Amino acid sequence: MSEMTQEDANAGAGIDLHQFYQVFFEEAGENLDRMEAQLLEIDIEAADDEELNSIFRCAHSVKGGAATFGFADVAELTHQMETLLDKLRRHELAPTTPMVDVLLQAGDALRAQLARHQGSGGDLVDTSALLRDIRAMSAGEAPRAGTARPAAGTATPADRPAALAGADAAAAPEPGMARQLEVRVGPLDDPAQADNLLELFREITDLGAIEPLDGGHASDGVRRFRVVTTSSDADLLDLFTFHFARDEIALLPVTPGYGFYPGAPGTPAAEASDTADLGYGFFDTAPGAPMTDEASTGTAAVPAPAGARAAAKAAAGAEAATLRVSVEKVDQLINLVGELVITQAMLAQTSAGVDPALYQQMATGLADLDRNTRALQESVMSIRMIPMSIVFSRFPRMLRDLAAKLDKKVEFVTLGESTELDKGLVEKITDPLTHLVRNACDHGIESPADRVARGKPEAGTITLAASHQGGSIVIEVRDDGKGLSRPKLLAKARERGIDAPDTMSDAEVWGLIFAPGFSTADVVTDVSGRGVGMDVVKKNITALGGTVEIDSSEGFGMSVKVRLPLTLAIMDSMSVGVGDECYILPLSSVVESFQLSAEKLRTIGGSGQVVRVRDEYLPVVELERVFNVPRAAEAAASTIMVVVESDGTRMALLVDELLGQQQVVVKNLESNFRKVEHISGATIMGDGRVALILDVDTLVRRSRH
Repeated sequence: MSEMTQEDANAGAGIDLHQFYQVFFEEAGENLDRMEAQLLEIDIEAADDEELNSIFRCAHSVKGGAATFGFADVAELTHQMETLLDKLRRHELAPTTPMVDVLLQAGDALRAQLARHQGSGGDLVDTSALLRDIRAMSAGEAPRAGTARPAAGTATPADRPAALAGADAAAAPEPGMARQLEVRVGPLDDPAQADNLLELFREITDLGAIEPLDGGHASDGVRRFRVVTTSSDADLLDLFTFHFARDEIALLPVTPGYGFYPGAPGTPAAEASDTADLGYGFFDTAPGAPMTDEASTGTAAVPAPAGARAAAKAAAGAEAATLRVSVEKVDQLINLVGELVITQAMLAQTSAGVDPALYQQMATGLADLDRNTRALQESVMSIRMIPMSIVFSRFPRMLRDLAAKLDKKVEFVTLGESTELDKGLVEKITDPLTHLVRNACDHGIESPADRVARGKPEAGTITLAASHQGGSIVIEVRDDGKGLSRPKLLAKARERGIDAPDTMSDAEVWGLIFAPGFSTADVVTDVSGRGVGMDVVKKNITALGGTVEIDSSEGFGMSVKVRLPLTLAIMDSMSVGVGDECYILPLSSVVESFQLSAEKLRTIGGSGQVVRVRDEYLPVVELERVFNVPRAAEAAASTIMVVVESDGTRMALLVDELLGQQQVVVKNLESNFRKVEHISGATIMGDGRVALILDVDTLVRRSRH
């Protein structure tokens, strides 16, 4: 039926479904992601029943919602996917690689269709060839040219026993074939409500014909109708539930050949045994059937495994325990908590001059406020923290397609999927990670023949790992491919006019790949080779306050580590004083602090200074000079050193005093003022002053020069 027709039906039912669209699109996206992940993990040789049941449920959920909201193209495609998946889980067909490929392609088409319905633009998706392939595979036939035939041993209609073939013929009537059935509705509080069915068939002209069997008079509140239609039972049930509860609808045969197995949805208990031998209908878990825990007890029904029922219960529990909240509301809550942190700091600073012995109750209350504020901040921040598995889940499919395109064999391994990162960072880190993974597959992993020649396994391994280290999260992309070639990188750099002496360290040579336009590819392809990518990766990560580290061993592989702050909103910090100014240091960057003694300080090169810390000389940066802090003539010189670390390099900051440690709310200085060198943001202190947050990374780079 057309979308306009379905919308008219919705209007006739008096239900405004637009309010539920966003929830449907979100749930459909989650189901498609889950289905894709399970298809990628499925063992073709020994597919697990629960895996097949779970994939089927994902497709069924999308189809049910699409039919409800009138997205006919989505419903049609998922209906055909259901048919194929249903035969797979009932072991009438054996899964093959071409089937997985077609189902993955169908998932891509569904995403495009849903995006168009959501208003994201895009052309109408042509799924005719895809539908033809799925129907052919469902019938056990070879798909159209260009698609591999099912694996040997897959049952076809000709190979099956006659009884089973006959059941299939009844269970899957040809599209467009009209059939008759009896529809019973009730018991209803008001039997006149059943006239909504007559109105529905009048509005949806291509649904079929309907006539009352009871002369318009209900028996015990139950109304009976004869229906002639080409629609499936599942589609009818989905449509009728606009007006009635599912348990108020029964679809029954009017002639032998169209009936339900015992225990099927909508079958009255008293008539279950009478319809058991009619030969056609739905199994207890077939398309359109509501998911129940009780297995059907009929002769031909296939009860769901215990694992499937347990998974269904777990999924239902997770859904009930989940609340969808817009990101704007969460951000507003975080901003309010940030203001609370500032207020708490102001109260703590004001109360510092009060005698706690005289105001013991106030001091106790402020201590409780401090503790509760920190607990509230951690709880609120955890709302924005999402596991890295959300990011990692998009790479298996991408790698599968890319490896097939490049004629390579790649195994993908993920570690630390439960590691959490701020949602704002996750959205921004996805594209850089995508490029790094593609780069590892294209440039790092060798062809199977080359790997075998070098004594390696035929399939390469790409590992994506995430872990917490201090106040940062480290995401590593590593492969066991050919690694970077130092001579090749130096030669490429010199070709481009980059100064690259042989005395460069390995780390500096590896860093050449971040130069704009730099590429190690010999041939430009649609995958890579244009020199656009790695420089953008570093630029984007640096903008997030992160760093990139490369380690490589020629012939053995390469590793790229991305280090990011856990969040950009609230952080633990150390405040330091220079003159009358207050500066903030991220606590995760602070290593130690100590009182400076004259014998530890050395001057080099006429102006540069270093300080000796346990037999190691660290460069010294005087914040007074960096920011031109005014100082009274009689003021004493700075005597306190704070050692900070960034990108594996340490330096010492020369300050006047250590003011303390506290949580600070990070405010974006660039959007509220302008970009300031060596400053990453600002915050409001307890006394109302604005304190600048130091950019330790740029200060460390300054110290190197």
